[in-house]
Amino acid sequence: MSKLTKNQKATLEKYDRTKAYSLAEACAVVKDITFTKFDASVELSCNLGVDPRKANQMIRGVVTLPHGTGKTVRVLVLCTPDKETEAKEAGADYVGLDEYIDKIKAGWTDVDVIICTPSVMAKVGALGRILGPRGLMPNPKTGTVTMAVGNAVKEVKAGKIDFKVDKTGIIHAAIGKVSFTAEQLYENAAEMLNAISKLKPQALKGTYMKSAALCSTMSHGVKVDLKAFLTGAEK
Repeated sequence: MSKLTKNQKATLEKYDRTKAYSLAEACAVVKDITFTKFDASVELSCNLGVDPRKANQMIRGVVTLPHGTGKTVRVLVLCTPDKETEAKEAGADYVGLDEYIDKIKAGWTDVDVIICTPSVMAKVGALGRILGPRGLMPNPKTGTVTMAVGNAVKEVKAGKIDFKVDKTGIIHAAIGKVSFTAEQLYENAAEMLNAISKLKPQALKGTYMKSAALCSTMSHGVKVDLKAFLTGAEK
C-alpha cells in the first residue's frame, strides 16, 4: 500500500469522507481541502436516476450562475455581416462566417462557445462531426442559435452554461473556482441543483436526483446531503 502524501494526510484530517455535508458546509470543506498552487476549478456532480438512452429521459438544460464560473469564456459568433457589429460590441472574441468555417474544417476549435444565427445553420450544420464531439455545436435549446446574438454573448460571458447528463446518468458541471468565497460557491451550486431539479421527466418512476458531490481539481469528493437541500431543511 502506497504511503499518503503530506497533503493527503492533511485532507483526511479536515473532513469525513463518509459523511454527507449540507451544501453550505460542502462548499466550505472543498475550499479547505484544496492544496493546489493554482486557482483550481470546483465541480458539482449529480447522479440521476434516469436512463439517458431513452429520449424522454435525456436531461439537458442551461443555467446562469450568479457568480459565473471564474473562467474566461472565448466566444465565436458565426453570422452574416449585418450582425457582426452587434456581436463585437457585446464582447465576442471572434466574429465572422466563411473564414471561421474554413478554419474549423482545418481543425481549429480554440473556443469555448459558438453562437450563430438561424440563417447560417445550413453552413454550420456541415461542421457537426467536428463540433459535436467537442460540445461546441450551436443548439436552439441552449440559446446558441438566435437572432439576438448580442444578448447571447453577454449571457455566456456573464456565466451562462449548458449541461447534459452523460451516458452513465451523471451531470458534471464546473460551478466556480477555489478562490470564490464559500457563499459564492453555495449560490452557484444551489442554482445548478435547482435547475436540474426542474427538469425531472414526467415519465420517470423512482428517485430522480440520487446523490451529489463537490470536488475541486485534484481534491477528494465531498458528499452533499441532497435530501436536506431539496426539502429546504438545510436553510
